[in-house]
Amino acid sequence: MKWLEHTYKEEADQPMVKNFISYTKGFWKGLFTCYDHPHVPRTNNDHERFFRKTKTRHRRMTGLRSWNEYIIRSGEFVVFVDDALRQNDLLRRLQNVSYEAFREERSRWSNRLEETTKRRRFRRDPQKYLQEAESKYCTLIGQS
Repeated sequence: MKWLEHTYKEEADQPMVKNFISYTKGFWKGLFTCYDHPHVPRTNNDHERFFRKTKTRHRRMTGLRSWNEYIIRSGEFVVFVDDALRQNDLLRRLQNVSYEAFREERSRWSNRLEETTKRRRFRRDPQKYLQEAESKYCTLIGQS
């Protein structure tokens, strides 16, 4: 909405802007995020193009057709890293993030990825995973 107000400042545009704002006032808050943040694709076609570009880059780097393991290993938001690196104001936006907020988010991210890693290790070799878990537990309670 801010983008609309800043873009259409002329007197003749004001009825259209007011009508749009009043019409969309009852809509879900995140529905028009693409108008407030130009980095967010506006249509499903734009989303698909964005993912296809990212997937093509991954395929060129790794030679792998599927990127499922890459997303599982690195997290579902990894596709936004490539896009963020091409944004002009990335450094300025990152400088506004406090170190404490970064550490807290990094910790949450690591914990979430750790659960995926545990599941993958269990599926690969359940016996080995369970033996390691039992060994860690015995170490904690003082048994060998």
